Amino acid sequence: EEEITPEEVKSILHQFFFYIFFSKDSLDYDNSENQLFLEEERRMSHMGFRCLEIRRWVICGLIGFLTGLIACMIDIAVEKLAGYKYFAVKLNIEKYTELGGLSISLILWAVLNSAFVMFGAIAVAFVEPIAAGSGIPQIKCFLNGVKIPRVVRLKTLVIKVFGVICSVAGGLAVGKEGPMIHSGAVVAAGVSQGRSTSLKKDFKIFEYFRRDTEKRDFVSAGAAAGVSAAFGAPVGGVLFSLEEGASFWNQMLTWRIFFASMVSTFTLNFFLSIYHGKPGELSSPGLINFGRFDSDVTLNYLSFFPLHFPGGVLGALFNIINYWLTIFRIRYIHRPCLQVMEAMLVAAVTATVSFAMIYFSNDCQPLGQDNTEEYPLQLFCADGEYNSMATAFFNTPERSVRSLFHNPPGTYNPVTLGVFTLAYFFLAVWTYGLTVSAGVFIPSLLIGAAWGRLFGILLSFIIWADPGKYALIGAAAQLGGIVRMTLSLTVILVEATGNVTYGFPIMLVLMTAKIVGDYFIEGLYDIHIKLQSVPFLHWDAPPTSHWLTAREVMSSPVTCLNRVEKVGRIVDVLSNTSTIHNGFPVVAHTRIICGLILRSQLIVLLKHKVFVERASSRLSQRKLQLKDFRDAYPRFPPIQSIHVSQDERECMMDLTEFMNPTPYTVPQETSLPRVFKLFRALGLRHLVVVDNENRVVGLVTRKDLARYHVGKDGLEELHLAQT
Repeated sequence: EEEITPEEVKSILHQFFFYIFFSKDSLDYDNSENQLFLEEERRMSHMGFRCLEIRRWVICGLIGFLTGLIACMIDIAVEKLAGYKYFAVKLNIEKYTELGGLSISLILWAVLNSAFVMFGAIAVAFVEPIAAGSGIPQIKCFLNGVKIPRVVRLKTLVIKVFGVICSVAGGLAVGKEGPMIHSGAVVAAGVSQGRSTSLKKDFKIFEYFRRDTEKRDFVSAGAAAGVSAAFGAPVGGVLFSLEEGASFWNQMLTWRIFFASMVSTFTLNFFLSIYHGKPGELSSPGLINFGRFDSDVTLNYLSFFPLHFPGGVLGALFNIINYWLTIFRIRYIHRPCLQVMEAMLVAAVTATVSFAMIYFSNDCQPLGQDNTEEYPLQLFCADGEYNSMATAFFNTPERSVRSLFHNPPGTYNPVTLGVFTLAYFFLAVWTYGLTVSAGVFIPSLLIGAAWGRLFGILLSFIIWADPGKYALIGAAAQLGGIVRMTLSLTVILVEATGNVTYGFPIMLVLMTAKIVGDYFIEGLYDIHIKLQSVPFLHWDAPPTSHWLTAREVMSSPVTCLNRVEKVGRIVDVLSNTSTIHNGFPVVAHTRIICGLILRSQLIVLLKHKVFVERASSRLSQRKLQLKDFRDAYPRFPPIQSIHVSQDERECMMDLTEFMNPTPYTVPQETSLPRVFKLFRALGLRHLVVVDNENRVVGLVTRKDLARYHVGKDGLEELHLAQT
């Protein structure tokens, strides 16, 4: 076999990503204001609009309630399964510590981990691959206006919940908080439509909201409810949707999203209080509870500064290694069976590394009366003592984070924390990107808390320092260095700690970590969005793109349709695989723009056979209503499934009633930043480019805009022949 050079590998991957890039569809976040839509809106009374607003609030309440219930179920399931596993392994280790043969305990631990992870990985790899990972990059893309197939399906939600329970119970270096954001988004997309396309069940409610514009707003609320349930941070959830997801915002939407977030955290709190046998004691606002920190941080502000830079550097290192690892997976580990085997291997290696570190650790701590460790392991320690390293691994990651925050000084020695940080860092890098449902929030916090507490312990040899506070700042620095969130993450962490005094140092450390990390590489979510070749539009156009105009960016020539078009030509246009656009300008005889019609609308018209025999016929076409289009949404049938006879191909179709007569247009000389701003702010899918006489000369889509980015040599364009 011939050896493939690195340049050939890069070229193959480039072609592969380019193909995926052009295969992504966009969502219609701009309402098509055709005659049907305007007639319905004009018929609706003021009371009708008020009723619609009430329904939006009801839907947001349902989204929050169901998201909170799902979070509660995940928390209880993980706690039970992980508890049984750690209890069994602990008894086994204690038994064979006395008898000899601890290798049996290692095998038991590795087998239990691999079994849990195997079930979760099989469900993801063979049933619903889109459920892999945290789902945050996919939800960001959805809210940005990119159609990610199957991302908000009911089956995706079921596999997501099952997968994350298996992943966390299987001892992987993952968290259950990130997937809650995806779960909340799926709940929102389903509830707001009043039906389940997966179950083929239509409840005949909320039909008005069956369009991309409305669904986007509800998915924003679902993502915020997921953040709120995960961290007990309703305000942080609203800001997360604003910062990371939603492209379009208004005051009423903010209120509804905040309402969904509050309902979510209250629901989780209420049901967990019942589960813990303390009804009404609402002390569990989120899946992770950082506990309360005292307010004495004024003297620590200056000593926090050395923690700012390691977060950005370590976060960038995490992202760089994970980037190349993901490239390797795309190239070599793309078969489902290999993906399951890799996940099981990581689970077994995680158990082996954990066992080895516990076995060789001689960090023994006294077992006091106020000890809060759930599974204290004695191993080779003296009576009345426990192995401190086992505390970090014999717990779910959430409990380990809280231990690092609040255990008293002297609980961990520096060597234990240093070795744990190094091992867990590489385990977390390897784990993120596996074909399992898992998040990166908690592993990042745990890594940062470990090295932050280590810094606090070393500093205490010089001045008095509370290591727990440094663990909090280190956790924020590490998480900020990996995901590069600033505003929302500051509020999430402040709400989770329950003390606004820490807001300023957390904000500073997150800003510094982002600036330092961005110098080396992008944030983790942006990297994975790019690796999926999604035409994602950032807030602004590239800074050096003013010299480009719509003429250079647009796609041309454009397939146009006449107001009254022959059915045969419409079928041919839709069947033509080279026609990559989903919107078609409707023109007069001289190509003067008259409107814009979507591929999905044309398919519904063909399905209902809305045409007449001759262009001059006085017979009226079959009258369609908006309900017919909403019933077909979102899974419009492919053109190949619609039968059109040879006689019907000769008929004519009048598009006047169904096209959008007022599409957004720009002159050819419009600069790229202006086109970008218009496209991004209005949530457009198509932007028609016209000449001085209003004739169609081109069409701009998000793929045309996303081709341009700032590289090492300034503004770069994706140049490849489409295959």
